[in-house]
Amino acid sequence: MNAVRKAAYLQRMVRVLMHIDAHLYEPLKVGRLAEVAAFSPFHFQRQFSALYGITVGAYERALRLKRAGMQLAFRQDTVTQIAIDAGYEGNEAFARALRNWLDQTPTGLRDLPDWESWHAALAPLANVRRTYMTASYSLDDVRIVDFPATPVVILTHRGSPLRIGDSIRQLIEWRRANNLPPSKAATFNIFRGDPDEVLPEAFRMDLAVATQCQPGDGMVRVEISGGRCAVLRQIGSGDDLRAAFAFLYGDWWPESGEEARDAPPFAQRISFFPDVAEHLAVTDLFLPLK
Repeated sequence: MNAVRKAAYLQRMVRVLMHIDAHLYEPLKVGRLAEVAAFSPFHFQRQFSALYGITVGAYERALRLKRAGMQLAFRQDTVTQIAIDAGYEGNEAFARALRNWLDQTPTGLRDLPDWESWHAALAPLANVRRTYMTASYSLDDVRIVDFPATPVVILTHRGSPLRIGDSIRQLIEWRRANNLPPSKAATFNIFRGDPDEVLPEAFRMDLAVATQCQPGDGMVRVEISGGRCAVLRQIGSGDDLRAAFAFLYGDWWPESGEEARDAPPFAQRISFFPDVAEHLAVTDLFLPLK
């Protein structure tokens, strides 16, 4: 298969992943997915498995359970509503599927998530998305803006990135208590280290909310400094910003002639899964400039 034909083939298959993202609340038929890819339904399932290393049914099920798991861990929807949204007829069938996938009950996941099992269960899904749904960028995708000085309350996550969900849950609880939903108070991450460059126990990242409210336990009030910033927008899953960081630091910066300020990079989470389809989540990555 030459490069042009291969690129066209991959584009057709990635359309299927995006279609699944956009229609998770609907029944998904193999015939319809084959139609989206413009391939014969007789061969489509084998094509999907051969390319992605996972069956189309397992992929769809994992994505539904990922969304359901995030709703359980981070949102307040009832278990019954989450089960129905995930395509299950009732709580019992949903609980059985979740136990088979994650070895946790819905109540267990809501009360005390097992993040190590969570990341292990998501690994095949994450591998497909990282390999085939990572955005590519051009120099024109980077904007330079004057970012206004922004007061924030931060909760610093320390330790393994795999356990950042616990810190997110703590911050969400504080936001609810102070009536600060993301639609009202912007969400930022301030990157104090690269998870690929430090030991898990040394990793640190600030979870931030734009507000002047009184901080909760273990939180402090600081300010994201204002000034010129290069901004790169990532559209798609916000779970992995490696490609965006690599482009901004490895491609754009050397070509730009700009100099960075002595300030950490940060991101604004404009919209995120499970509130929007995963391929439509928006994250703006900021590199502070002199």
